[in-house]
Amino acid sequence: MENSRAQFPFPYQPYNIQEQFMQALYSALDQGKVGVFESPTGTGKSLSLICGALSWLTDNEERKRQEAAALLQEGEAALSTSVAQSSAASSSAEPDWITDFVQKKAERDLVSKLKEEELKRKKREERLEMIRNNVHLKYAVKRKSCEEDEAFKLLQLSKEEQVEATGDQEDEELIIAEYESDDESKSKTEEDEDDELVEEHVAKIYYCSRTHSQLAQFVHEVQKSPFSKDISVVTLGSRQNLCVNEEVRRLGSIQRINDRCLEMQKNKHGEKKRDHEEGVKRMRGPAKSVCPYNKASALQLMRDEVLGTVHDIEQLLKLGREKQACPYYATRLAIPPAQLVVLPYQMVLHEATRRAAGIQLKGQVLIIDEAHNLSDTLSCIHSAELSGAQLCRAHSQLSQYADRYKSRLKAKNLMYIKQILFVIEGLVRVLGGECKVGQSPQSQTTQSGTEMLTINNFLFKAQIDNINLFKVLQRYFEKSLISRKLAGFAEKYAGSGVTLHTQNSVNKENRRTEGLNRYLQTLQSNQRPALADHQESVEAEKVLSASPMMQVEGFFMALTNSNADGRVVVHKQGCLSESSVKFLLLNPAVHFAQVLKECRAVIIAGGTMQPVSDFKQELLFSAGVGEERITEFSCGHIIPPENILPLVLCSGPSGQELDFTFQNRDSPRMMDETGRILSNICNVVPGGVVCFFPSYEYSRRIISHWEASGTLTRLANKKKIFQEPKKANQVEQVLKEFSRCSVDCSGLTGALLFSVVGGKMSEGINFSDDLGRCVVMVGMPYPNIKSPELQEKMSYLDKHLPHSQGRSPGQALIENLCMKAVNQSIGRAIRHRGDYSSIVLCDRRYSRPATLSKLPTWIKDRTTTYTTFGPAFAALRKKMMWNHREKEKRKTCKNFNITPHVLLL
Repeated sequence: MENSRAQFPFPYQPYNIQEQFMQALYSALDQGKVGVFESPTGTGKSLSLICGALSWLTDNEERKRQEAAALLQEGEAALSTSVAQSSAASSSAEPDWITDFVQKKAERDLVSKLKEEELKRKKREERLEMIRNNVHLKYAVKRKSCEEDEAFKLLQLSKEEQVEATGDQEDEELIIAEYESDDESKSKTEEDEDDELVEEHVAKIYYCSRTHSQLAQFVHEVQKSPFSKDISVVTLGSRQNLCVNEEVRRLGSIQRINDRCLEMQKNKHGEKKRDHEEGVKRMRGPAKSVCPYNKASALQLMRDEVLGTVHDIEQLLKLGREKQACPYYATRLAIPPAQLVVLPYQMVLHEATRRAAGIQLKGQVLIIDEAHNLSDTLSCIHSAELSGAQLCRAHSQLSQYADRYKSRLKAKNLMYIKQILFVIEGLVRVLGGECKVGQSPQSQTTQSGTEMLTINNFLFKAQIDNINLFKVLQRYFEKSLISRKLAGFAEKYAGSGVTLHTQNSVNKENRRTEGLNRYLQTLQSNQRPALADHQESVEAEKVLSASPMMQVEGFFMALTNSNADGRVVVHKQGCLSESSVKFLLLNPAVHFAQVLKECRAVIIAGGTMQPVSDFKQELLFSAGVGEERITEFSCGHIIPPENILPLVLCSGPSGQELDFTFQNRDSPRMMDETGRILSNICNVVPGGVVCFFPSYEYSRRIISHWEASGTLTRLANKKKIFQEPKKANQVEQVLKEFSRCSVDCSGLTGALLFSVVGGKMSEGINFSDDLGRCVVMVGMPYPNIKSPELQEKMSYLDKHLPHSQGRSPGQALIENLCMKAVNQSIGRAIRHRGDYSSIVLCDRRYSRPATLSKLPTWIKDRTTTYTTFGPAFAALRKKMMWNHREKEKRKTCKNFNITPHVLLL
């Protein structure tokens, strides 16, 4: 039977829509539903999620305690009754001793099990209470010895890192790290013992969002909530975000940081191992670098601190530096006892990452926030791309690795290495090149073109269809960790001037080493002039990454998808190093299905989830979720209707029809008309105006035209003009200046910001109050229909999903991608109850009923379509005047401490 709750703990008096949201959320969690929740930005969605979900969690734990106590009492009562009946029966007649024995044993076992569960629960609660009361400080000091600390840490690390941490510490032994087959692995008894030592996970809620800034904002809301003192929260992140070792942080890229961190783990557990040859104790090689932040006692102390108080990532970094402990490993240790785990999308939606981090979804609650692009996120996470340069470098490294250690590697190990080399050679052949020792891929030319292949056809074309990729991946890549061993091999020898050789094959190894060194030097010299530009430096780092075999492994994993669920895109650019192969996932539901199956309940939330019907069809129904398990909730905005003026503009001031189709949008008449519209808007709208263009290219062209025609000068005489920067690190500075000029810009009426739909300022940026008194959308940002990837996605949907309302699923996809981007952009303006803004949609196509229906309900219901500019401009001017009077009224009321309705203006 469904449980419900009339009131929820809240830091202030909630709005009606917040109460409705929490009640719907509570019900969905209690019934184990998949909920699609839509609540506009500015309506307190995060706080509603926190208070609704944590109320259910605490109530559910209380119900479990009561049920366990009731069962325990029933079991003890049944046992007492059974004993009494047995005693009475023994005095009168001989009982059936077998039945009596079985009955008593079952009852005793039941009572024992219930008592054991109750004892575990009490210990867990006492432990958490002890942590909250800072008793954990004494607990950490009382740890008996370093040996116990090391054992504790080893048991808490993931299985993958245990393998690395317990390896031989000599460099070459670590690099070889022989692969063991299933029959050589540890015994069943040992595995059972490991399972018993794994800490039990309590009932918890996993909350994930897209960016670390969104996660930090959510944690701050938790800190303000009534649950902040009673709930144990842990925030997870990557090593790049949580590392406090400055030596490692300076490496920059995620891959280099990961590789260096894991190397330091191996050094830590091997630093004391000594060689006793000829009775002389000596260390093998020079002392290794060990991370000073990874001591088990410090990690345990920080783990307790993390569970005792709510911390965001910045606070975790500060705490880690104070305690001399690694926040990355401390937070992972805190996952099992935590009741709320906050983490990025990738850590929960990607199975391998989920497993490595120790995340267990079985029977738990998952909340996915900012989920409007969930399908695209899943597709990106499970797609993979390889360049010709990466393939050639991986082949070169692995060939020399095999040649150097072939006398010390087992036959099975060498067999798998040869299979990997064969597959890489096949991939290079598809790109039109060859793997040649010492030859740079930049010297190999190919024919330009793009080809779309099914997985099976790609395997046939590469002539690798006879290789069992599942076996190679599961039994070699995953268990031998060859990618990381190869990274260590390359770092030790490549480009260092050290000659790779063995006593039996000096000349051959010298030739191969010289070839590899020449190849690396060629890449470095070719890339060095380009490092001045940020984008090119990123590409250079990708080509020169320490372990291209990791990218190869990811691509191999992608090829194990079902033939129908993905495609391989072959891009030939005329040069092998610039050519690439890319796996494109067409069916994200296949990876989301496991998440939906394991979790007790899944909540998919966002400010704009429209259109929900297509979202359900593509992601939920395709994942096997029935209609009966899906529940929907959508609410309006908390602002009064008069605080927003959305209007569709079909023509400009001179009567020019606004039709920003690809064929018409570049015409000078259309660009001039757009300039006149903006000029009129800037005349009547005070503060900030944000203008969104459909693409960076169109933004460049139309602004260049305005510069030549003088339109840009006329706009600059009214408002200070800003443009969205090309580099992400410049966004904050531009926003700071735009904010300043929107409020006070000497002699001007505010500021005008040119931005791009889907760009750096269309999501996650708040244009509240005077920063966004008007949002102008120029045209409709349809995706590039000529993209091979998009065409293949459309074909897949047309084939596998039903048609509706005379439209194919592929056509619906194009419309949905466009309107989702529009909704995200125009939703930047209204951010709180007292905010107000106007939204001008400049394109006649917005007036179509099918297009209007895809706007958020709270905007759609208030939208007016104008076929001519005059009435639209009059409505805009009237609204701005009314808003200005209301603003002055509120300011006066605040100064004189009177209610607004008393003062009549």
